[in-house]
Amino acid sequence: MKIYTRRGDSGESGILDNKRLKKDDPIFEALGSIDELNSALGLARIHVADHNMQSILTVVQNTLFTLSTILASPRENRFKYASLDFSTAISDLEKEIDRVEEELPPLKKFILPGGGLAGGWLHHARVICRRAERRVATLLPSDDAVNGVLKYLNRLSDLLFVYARLANYLQGIPDREVSA
Repeated sequence: MKIYTRRGDSGESGILDNKRLKKDDPIFEALGSIDELNSALGLARIHVADHNMQSILTVVQNTLFTLSTILASPRENRFKYASLDFSTAISDLEKEIDRVEEELPPLKKFILPGGGLAGGWLHHARVICRRAERRVATLLPSDDAVNGVLKYLNRLSDLLFVYARLANYLQGIPDREVSA
């Protein structure tokens, strides 16, 4: 299989079921942001020392591919190519957030993004996740699938925040509070 098809040379791209849309269609903004998030998570995972966090980030990366497939499917066939139990996926993220927060010192102020390489990449992934959430929100009015994606991305950004803190904490790098 060749990597190039030349089908997008005219400014259009395809979604599942071979429907062609302009490349600036909001669906491609959403899909592109999710793809960028997935790449940032791959970079973060390289620098994460905690094996549990690496495993969960791998699960998240796979879930992001499923989310993209669901969004790229025409509304009438939203789950023809992939399905996801959103309530379970969101609950899993919430359980992990709660577990990690028990390990961390409580927050008293806003903190600056940064720290070590793992923490810095996780903070960066978090802001990409927030952008992806905004791009998916532009697809509203939506169906349950889009709402499920929004909820998942919202919770994922929370997980990435606590993971950034945890990665820095495990490296002995304290949170830097905002001074203003």
